[in-house]
Amino acid sequence: MNETDMDWNSRRITAILENALNEDRATRDATSYACIDPNQRASATIIAKQECILSGLGCVPRILDVYAALDGAVTSHYEVTSHPSIFDGIRMNAGQQVAVIRHNARVILSCERVILNFLQRMAGIATTTRKFVDAVEGTRVRILDTRKTAPGLRVIDKYAVRCGGGQNHRLDLSDGVLIKGNHIALAGGAIPVLERAIHNRRGRQPIEIEVRSLEELEQALDHGAEAILLDNVSVESVRKAVEICSRQPRRIPLECAGGINLENVRAYAETGVDFISVGALTHSSTAVDMSLRVTPA
Repeated sequence: MNETDMDWNSRRITAILENALNEDRATRDATSYACIDPNQRASATIIAKQECILSGLGCVPRILDVYAALDGAVTSHYEVTSHPSIFDGIRMNAGQQVAVIRHNARVILSCERVILNFLQRMAGIATTTRKFVDAVEGTRVRILDTRKTAPGLRVIDKYAVRCGGGQNHRLDLSDGVLIKGNHIALAGGAIPVLERAIHNRRGRQPIEIEVRSLEELEQALDHGAEAILLDNVSVESVRKAVEICSRQPRRIPLECAGGINLENVRAYAETGVDFISVGALTHSSTAVDMSLRVTPA
């Protein structure tokens, strides 16, 4: 994993960074304007204050670039440097240096909180993801994220999951057909909803349906389901579901979700299920503690 897996120059990422800087009114930093000489240069060192999985290193220079575009003024040259062994996806030790920024002092201070907010959140998600990935090591299962992301930050959150060794499920609602309980209720049951989905899907998008019992699983398989999401199902029921699907004439990918945590994820993985999706990767990860220490250059 390295930062080339994310296009930090894309329009979507640029908009996210721009919104963050505008939210903080970074180009109107009253304190830095009042206290710091406009020509002062500084060196800022970003430090990981706890062990973590790094994610978001590429956002640092892009935040400085976006700030310059918002400021509308010609800013002094800057450098963002890291040791060659430091890149997204690696394990950082407490006290380890992430990167050094050499730039105009006012700009560094004005961008400090935005830089740290992204790095800390993304490293937190990557670190939580790696814990789940490590917990299922040696099994066939792959850890997936969900759409339970911070509004407006989904592409960032899902990139952090990849940095932690997880895989992305759907990026958005257009990415595939996933029939859940509300779809089934509105369509009048699993059979009519599957028939309608197969008839109306775009191209060859696989039809995945959520089931909550082995009876619902059998019914879904009998009526054209091509992938199964086992929602809030016991470990023993997941094991039986794997056996049932193994007897099908076609391969049926099996995903389980709901109530899965670091204490029980290994037991679920050992059933032979293909995927385990964990909403907590993005909605409940704790931000990693990092600091930015500035000295005159």
